[in-house]
Amino acid sequence: MDIIIGIVIGVVAGAVVAFVVQNVLLKKRKEQILKEAETEGEALKKDKILQAKEKFLNLKENHEKMIKDRERKLQSAEDRTKNKEKNLSKKTEEVNRKEKALAVQQKSLDDKINTVELKNEELEKLQQKRVLELSRISGMQPEEAKKQMMEAIKDEARTDAMAYIKDITDEAKLNANREAKKIVIQSIQRVATEQAIENSVSVFNIDSDEVKGRIIGREGRNIRALEAATGVEIIVDDTPEAIILSCFDPVRREIARLSLHQLVSDGRIHPARIEEVVAKTKKSLEEEIAETGRRTCIDLGIHGLHPELTRAVGRMKYRSSYGQNLLQHSREVANLCAVMAAELGLNVKLAKRAGLLHDIGKVPDEEPELPHAVLGMKWAEKYGEKPDVCNAIGAHHDEVEMKSLIAPIVQVCDAVSGARPGARREIVESYIKRIKDLESLALSYDGVTNAYAIQAGRELRVMVESEKVSDLKADELSFTISQKIQTEMTYPGQVKVTVIREKRSVNYAK
Repeated sequence: MDIIIGIVIGVVAGAVVAFVVQNVLLKKRKEQILKEAETEGEALKKDKILQAKEKFLNLKENHEKMIKDRERKLQSAEDRTKNKEKNLSKKTEEVNRKEKALAVQQKSLDDKINTVELKNEELEKLQQKRVLELSRISGMQPEEAKKQMMEAIKDEARTDAMAYIKDITDEAKLNANREAKKIVIQSIQRVATEQAIENSVSVFNIDSDEVKGRIIGREGRNIRALEAATGVEIIVDDTPEAIILSCFDPVRREIARLSLHQLVSDGRIHPARIEEVVAKTKKSLEEEIAETGRRTCIDLGIHGLHPELTRAVGRMKYRSSYGQNLLQHSREVANLCAVMAAELGLNVKLAKRAGLLHDIGKVPDEEPELPHAVLGMKWAEKYGEKPDVCNAIGAHHDEVEMKSLIAPIVQVCDAVSGARPGARREIVESYIKRIKDLESLALSYDGVTNAYAIQAGRELRVMVESEKVSDLKADELSFTISQKIQTEMTYPGQVKVTVIREKRSVNYAK
């Protein structure tokens, strides 16, 4: 029992000691935590103070900078105000000086006016005195002398009026010529067609040179049969992948070309087959010629044309004159005739019909003995065309006398179409050279960026830099270029020189 009590007492004593020790440790821990908290608080307090000081310094610096900027702006405004006041003072002094000068001039003018009035009074007195003296010497009254003077003035005025009427008549004739030229030029400008240049040689392209042997055939029988059937000389030489077809007649060349194409595509090339293919090609081409004539008449609005004349129109597609395709030329002449007849108040349909048919005498099946204009007139008469149309066809080269106003229109339009720059081969090179020379001449001047010759070389448009060429200098440049063209170049008619100066100011809003 005593042992148990002793154990219990020992346990209780141990617990009490442990509790006391724990409380002591807790108290020390609390004291340590408080010290650490105080240390951290002091450090945090110092940081905040430093941050506050730094922020204060920044605010102070910004404030001082703002004050300096404001003072600088105020100083600048004050300087501008002083300058304006100075300028205003100068202007005021200048105005005062001008007012004084004007006052002096006004006084001088007043003096001159008074002097002039005095002189006018003296002149009137002298005039009256002279009239009285003249009346006494001539023995005529002033009214009678005035009447004789009026008669003399009337005769002089009548003479001047006759001269003036003559000048007006000459000017009217000049204007009439100018208006006629204007109608011709407008007709040219309103009609534009492509010009097809033809020659006497066509090239037939092949895939490989092996085909040449098959076209020639054994001992040349195939090529001889083809030449005999088409009337075209077929030249097979060393030219790679090409055979040359030579003939003055474009229809025959076209028949030979189409026949060769069909024979090569089919692969069967022998004399019997060649004759068969050529016969079919001729028939097909004749149909195409008739269709071309019909389509041309429909395009131009020409109706009621005889089938033989329609066929002649279609054959024009395979004819050329001085390198100019005859069908394209005839279409252009027809359109020009229509425009010019409309301008002159004549029958547009008849003019267009005569323009289309004017060269049908150039496409006979056999070699003609008559000039093509007369032959075309006879064809037109044979197939029922109206007398005005027939006369225009026959007279467009002056082989027969002109009997209607349509005839000179056809003649003029034929000349316009043939002589227009670039239409025919013999003048196209000189035309292109003249156009290039015009542009090169303008580009040789300083400040010129581009130059374009337009309206077949009748106008030269010159683009200049606005920074280098002023408006006044642009006028001078236009005159200088026109004078240089006039002295150094040869050209038909006149050349209008237009200098274009453009200034552009470009900004972007973003």
